[in-house]
Amino acid sequence: MCGIAGYIGKEPAAPIILDGLSKLEYRGYDSAGIAVFDGESIHMEKAMGRLRVLDEMTRHGALLPGFCGIGHTRWATHGCPSDTNAHPHMNAENTIAVVHNGIIENYGKLKRRLEQKGYRFASETDTEVLAHMLTEYYRGDPVEAIEKVMHRVEGSYALGIMFLDHPHHIYAARKDSPLIVGTDDTGKFIASDVPAILQYTRTVYYMENEEIVCLSNEHTRFFNIDGESIEKTPATIDWDIHAAEKGGYEHFMLKEIHEQPKAIRDTISPRIREDDIVLEELGLSDDAIRALQKITIVACGSAYHTGVTGKYVLEELARIPVEVDLASEFRYRNPLYAPGSLLIIVSQSGETADSLAALRDAKAHNCHVLSIVNVVGSSIARESDAVLYTWAGPEISVATTKAYSCQLTVFYLLAMKFARLRGTITPRRFQTLLDALRLLPDQIEGLLSQKEKIQFFANHYLATEHIFFMGRGIDYALCLEGSLKLKEISYIHSEAYAAGELKHGTISLMEEGTLVVAVATQDALYPKTVSNIVEVKTRGAFVMGLTTLPHRDMENHADYVLYVPQTENCFMGSLSIIPLQLFAYYVSLGRGLDVDKPRNLAKSVTVE
Repeated sequence: MCGIAGYIGKEPAAPIILDGLSKLEYRGYDSAGIAVFDGESIHMEKAMGRLRVLDEMTRHGALLPGFCGIGHTRWATHGCPSDTNAHPHMNAENTIAVVHNGIIENYGKLKRRLEQKGYRFASETDTEVLAHMLTEYYRGDPVEAIEKVMHRVEGSYALGIMFLDHPHHIYAARKDSPLIVGTDDTGKFIASDVPAILQYTRTVYYMENEEIVCLSNEHTRFFNIDGESIEKTPATIDWDIHAAEKGGYEHFMLKEIHEQPKAIRDTISPRIREDDIVLEELGLSDDAIRALQKITIVACGSAYHTGVTGKYVLEELARIPVEVDLASEFRYRNPLYAPGSLLIIVSQSGETADSLAALRDAKAHNCHVLSIVNVVGSSIARESDAVLYTWAGPEISVATTKAYSCQLTVFYLLAMKFARLRGTITPRRFQTLLDALRLLPDQIEGLLSQKEKIQFFANHYLATEHIFFMGRGIDYALCLEGSLKLKEISYIHSEAYAAGELKHGTISLMEEGTLVVAVATQDALYPKTVSNIVEVKTRGAFVMGLTTLPHRDMENHADYVLYVPQTENCFMGSLSIIPLQLFAYYVSLGRGLDVDKPRNLAKSVTVE
């Protein structure tokens, strides 16, 4: 959520900052603002709505001359979306400007204390507290003032700060919200994420918790929360810059759906050697894997749905008990950490606040933590004992597609690796699974070539108000994700149910014309799901069936049928999700909505 971009260097700052913010629009926002030092004072412009409003207001930065500035896209938490509540925020003297991602949890107490001292607040935000606190503690040394503020605030933050007394410097600080620093020959950058600066530099520093940075044309200096100088080593970003562009597709989501075959190949290819699965990054010995007594998977949103599938696959193949928890629930239920257990954290961004908090709790209890993430150098990746990267490449659309598919693939690799070491599957069965895994990208490409059939069906259900997804086993896990995709980008009320639960209340919602998506790809459960289809049809529902090619009799039960190729039952989710992703996309497109940036949502949820 929210985006920060800042620049100091030899080029005009405003156009670079606005361009950087445009690369962060996927994070979700409702207003935007920018502050630039023009040689005499700090000038600020803010606007509610899309970034293009601010861009037009400033003539793409031309009306804000200067070579040093900070910018922000805000997603409202404290105070409604408005020009006043938009960032940056300044002190009363207009000598300090602040942009902030995160939430200051004790802002109410701090605000009351400042008001008693005579400070007056113009906005409803928690961020304005920081501007006044910096004024309170500033005695000529910005780092000292920032350090004192950091000691007193509670919560999460990534900060970009400008001081009029230090006009050729940008300061930044970080705790629990991502922030990176970039450098090149023309200047220095701060940003919430790599895409904001990728076209300017590939040399970045990842800021750790409770670190401060001072940037000028001459230097890049890092400090800890006690003001002590620290040394950091830069990293090099090896992304292809064109990977973050649409490449001729109408939307990033459609592009990323079509990138799934390549992303899955990139995820599995380096890890299959001589007909074996090699996961050198695990940080677990073969004996430790054989001794595992329990696995706990912790995640949020779509990553949680991959964990539900992961549970089915790991228990089926490796015969290890698996528990799946929503990170927001896990961290507050005083979880038990048993000896011989493994905690797996799943997150596309590697910055998900609740998942990061769960990781830290597990580490505090000496539990071995393995993370499955997409972003190299992210907080979860850095703080885990071991990391399995998904290699999906940059994912810009808020609604995840290729990162989800790659997370599923990593769970397949883990389950097969564990199963082979623990002797729960035969060598022949392992080879069969390996062959099926290698074939998945080709099968997905075949499904993508038939997207017109899905678009045809989607166009008939643009005005639907309620949709229900149902399935059993892995099909139920898939329904959770299919339903989420639809509601995320089409704003249609959608729910997913385990089909066997129909009689326990859900069937009372069925009436004439209700759309039900029934997923039935699991051979052993197919007759049971067909029975559930008959039940909802009897009550007037219109059923779209999703099944495999051998089950042609589905046409006798469902009103409309989509077929996916046959693969191993435990891998079916990777194929079945493709039609559901496309269905969500085409419904959103047909309703005239912003597919890539749905309302109220953010790509990376970095606060609770």
